Amino acid sequence: MERKNRNIMVILIALVIAVAVFSSFAVDFFSATPVITLPPVTASAAPTPSSGPTVSGVIRVEVTPQTVQNVIATLSRPSSYYREIIVTYTGGGSIHSSQWVDGGWTKTDTSLPGGVSRHSVVGEGTVYWWYGSGQSWLSAPADGHSADVDGARIPTYEDVLSLDPADIQEADYQVKDGLECIYVAVGEGTDHSARYWVSVESGLLTAAELTEGGTVVLSMTATAAERPVAEGTVFALPDGTVLHQSGVQSLT
Repeated sequence: MERKNRNIMVILIALVIAVAVFSSFAVDFFSATPVITLPPVTASAAPTPSSGPTVSGVIRVEVTPQTVQNVIATLSRPSSYYREIIVTYTGGGSIHSSQWVDGGWTKTDTSLPGGVSRHSVVGEGTVYWWYGSGQSWLSAPADGHSADVDGARIPTYEDVLSLDPADIQEADYQVKDGLECIYVAVGEGTDHSARYWVSVESGLLTAAELTEGGTVVLSMTATAAERPVAEGTVFALPDGTVLHQSGVQSLT
């Protein structure tokens, strides 16, 4: 009797296994994943470029007289660079300025008409300036134009940002001296007008013209910014006091 029960138990187990296997195949057969037919791949439409140039493959946004100041304000400017600036005035007078910028400090050496040289260092809220090879200097609280205190007025991109938007008549992209620039014109057709070219690559003013009565009374050009300034460049007073040195933590 015990053997008979054992045989029955074995048969029942075999039936259960058989049913389970059959059910598994049935599920796979009747509920198979449906085939999805994908549409043929087509080339996507090429993006429509803006009217601006491309730098490193990036398409620049369109500029208008109403938006140009916001666009210029958002440009990325280098924190460390060297460049040279030439400003020419009515009558042929000119100045040549060498400019170093690093870590929030600016050093400028400028040759003024008449053979006078002017030097300035600006940083941490103070401007220092002196002339020639003298060992004494003057200082004052710094502001947006501190590098030009008592010296030649050199236009900067801040001049464009401070314009009255209502006075801006033209804004576009132009190539100036081989550099891709944002062009801004103010007062066209009047006795006093100005044109500015701001480098798209550096965000710095690379050229400017101021006109009176149809005559250019001031023109400014700048070389492309060399970045960064040479390591170890010293920003110092004429007595040798070092205020800043590139590649070194603040010395003050």
